[in-house]
Amino acid sequence: MNTWRAGCGGSRTSGSEGGPGKPTRRKPSRAPRPDPYTYCSTWSGIVYVAFVVDVFSRRIVGWKAARTMAASLVVDALNMAAWARRGMSLEGLICHSDAGSQYTSIAYTDRLADIGAQPSIGTVADSYDNALAESAIGLFKTELHRNPAAVATNGGPWKGLDDLEVAVCRWVCWFNEARIHGQLDDQAPAEVEAGWHRRHPGPAATPTEESAA
Repeated sequence: MNTWRAGCGGSRTSGSEGGPGKPTRRKPSRAPRPDPYTYCSTWSGIVYVAFVVDVFSRRIVGWKAARTMAASLVVDALNMAAWARRGMSLEGLICHSDAGSQYTSIAYTDRLADIGAQPSIGTVADSYDNALAESAIGLFKTELHRNPAAVATNGGPWKGLDDLEVAVCRWVCWFNEARIHGQLDDQAPAEVEAGWHRRHPGPAATPTEESAA
């Protein structure tokens, strides 16, 4: 997995925007949201898991587990993300993904248009382009799916979709609320967002831009 730096203060950059050295100017609900998905083995077969990550804080704002890789996998994750940011204007939001058929499907692009977001497709053979998403997937696999201790703690090995959904839900909650990140100055995503809102009080739908100086 490639390292990435989210554009949320200091001199950080976004690896999903073409690699290191490219400064970003982001504000909450405006940062690109990579849409990764992966697969996990269970006793009853493969389960696919999709995530929507907010670049500003690295919070996982949407996710979905399913037995198939249909477009509904990523559309449902996007719907959760839109609901999680309800009360905020998503107009002009950039949703970045790879060129997988799920993300180029009519169902997905139509849903982006419904919420006012703009699609962004990754370039081919660019190791930096979708590094943020791949980093999130790498953490998920390391900290939950491929870690024997975590598997045992979270009810694994999992028999099927239902068991894995419960485990993913627990992991996402911990990831957002308690897991510290070196690129966030050793803060959890929830702390980063809470700090931003303390510095920028006002309606959630009209946040003030924060510069990544």
